[in-house]
Amino acid sequence: MAAVTTEEPASGSTEEHASGSSFYAAMRLLPPAEREGMFAVYTFCRIVDDIADDPGPTNAERHRALDGWTADLAALCDGRPPERTRFLAGPVRRFGLRLEDFVAIVDGMRMDVDGPIRGPDFETLDLYCDRVASAVGRLSVRIFGMQDGPGRRLAHHLGRALQLTNILRDLDEDAEMGRLYLPAEALADAGIETREPTAAVNHPGIDAACRWVAARARGHYRQADAVLKERPAGRIRSPRLMREVYDEILARMEAAGWAPPRQRVKIGRARLLWLALRHGLID
Repeated sequence: MAAVTTEEPASGSTEEHASGSSFYAAMRLLPPAEREGMFAVYTFCRIVDDIADDPGPTNAERHRALDGWTADLAALCDGRPPERTRFLAGPVRRFGLRLEDFVAIVDGMRMDVDGPIRGPDFETLDLYCDRVASAVGRLSVRIFGMQDGPGRRLAHHLGRALQLTNILRDLDEDAEMGRLYLPAEALADAGIETREPTAAVNHPGIDAACRWVAARARGHYRQADAVLKERPAGRIRSPRLMREVYDEILARMEAAGWAPPRQRVKIGRARLLWLALRHGLID
């Protein structure tokens, strides 16, 4: 198996796992218990993502590893946490995190293992986004202390907005792994017939295909904004900062376009701090 697969992180290392994430600054806005809960969820996501992505294991080995996590998550949420899930036990108990959302994330990894995903129809892409992003959001909003209704709406729309932005940012990296997440409808509208990832992302129509996806992401950002403007109960500074960071990433990509050669957009620490100050997200 790959080097990072199914092991429990060493004590105190959940923050270490998250420190390279674009979400790290947003997590740091939280009080200690909530922050540790988010670091634990992020660590779990990294572990199962590595099962799907690390080179070496066969698909059968990847499926066995994911099956093992599904079984262990069920035991965890039943109050019988296996050793490697103990870093999640406190957050699950404290915030009432739901088994179905953890399992959805694992099922999203299964979609990558069963793939490679190449030009899925938009319905399939939306399901993928729900599993790998909005399910994480559903766990997160419980940690943020949001009520179920606005929390689930925010998770639905902000999760999809962030994931579609990630897809547009990671075109070349995904193509190197044999993956093409742009939906069939966007590719068809742009006149891109091939589903071979490298050929598709270097096709003259790629900018139009990406703008098709960007428009859907923008729609989800607007819906997420509508939830945030209601000022729902809970610690919403963190999701607001996540939204601002990824909105800026998308805006920079829209300004530059997606025609090759592309440069991967990054937001530096100084810019993150400026965004947080500008939007009143830190005291």
